[in-house]
Amino acid sequence: MAEWIGIGRRARRCYGFDEIALVPGAQTVNPNEVDISFDFMGKKFKIPILAAAMDGVVDVKFAIEMSRLGGLAVLNLDGIQTRYENPDTVLEDIAKATPQKATELIQTVYTTPIKERLITKRVTEIKQAKAMAVVSCIPANAEKFSKLAIAAGADIFVIQSTVTTIKHLSTQYKTLDLIKFCKSIKIPVILGNCVTYETTLELMETGASGLLIGVGPGAACTTRGVLGIGVPQVTATVDAAGARDFYFKRTGRYVSIITDGGMNRGGDICKAFACGADAVMIGSSFARAKEAPGR
Repeated sequence: MAEWIGIGRRARRCYGFDEIALVPGAQTVNPNEVDISFDFMGKKFKIPILAAAMDGVVDVKFAIEMSRLGGLAVLNLDGIQTRYENPDTVLEDIAKATPQKATELIQTVYTTPIKERLITKRVTEIKQAKAMAVVSCIPANAEKFSKLAIAAGADIFVIQSTVTTIKHLSTQYKTLDLIKFCKSIKIPVILGNCVTYETTLELMETGASGLLIGVGPGAACTTRGVLGIGVPQVTATVDAAGARDFYFKRTGRYVSIITDGGMNRGGDICKAFACGADAVMIGSSFARAKEAPGR
């Protein structure tokens, strides 16, 4: 499957959404009779789509509306929503600014510390509307923020970083024990992001209920350009789905695969499902919606 690209180096051909197409099958179905629902940890959602944990995509109002429509929206606990009592004012200033001024504003707004009481407040606001509360943070804040979010009624907790592995090495700070965390927390945990078969299997062993698949494919992500790392989403999804199926056969426990990023057309989402995704996470397309907090 791999070809030599130089002495001692081999590369495998991988595929993105623009490089494949779906071949029609031998049977057609009335679109009105197709079930696209998404089962996750005993709950059924009408829409297999998660709105990404981005400040320009999800706020409390957006999360409530997305839940009402049958999907999920992930609120970023590291962002503007938990740093400012009135985040709309900050977002309005950024939206009205010139590109240069907007960059300057973004560089300053995140210097304001996160207020723990706002974590409780945002989750409570979502739950008071009888909506699903899904929240996200970086690994360094997971232990503290998860306690606050769960106490306020959060339904799903997401730990997300650019690249997530079991074997994170650091001598400068204490690393999060993902296995211990997933076993101790009382609500479903989604981990991300990863792109390979081996890492997907290792992350499933933590006890996570779902995994986010994708490194650098999103419109707002610069990982591939800056660091040069990533795997095109078609191959990443197929490999992760293969790991999920192997793990399910071996253990009897099903872990959802959520393709995250790189989908800007309806056809891309269809391709993600054909590749084995259980659900997809969308960012930039929702950011362009008039209901999105980023205007």
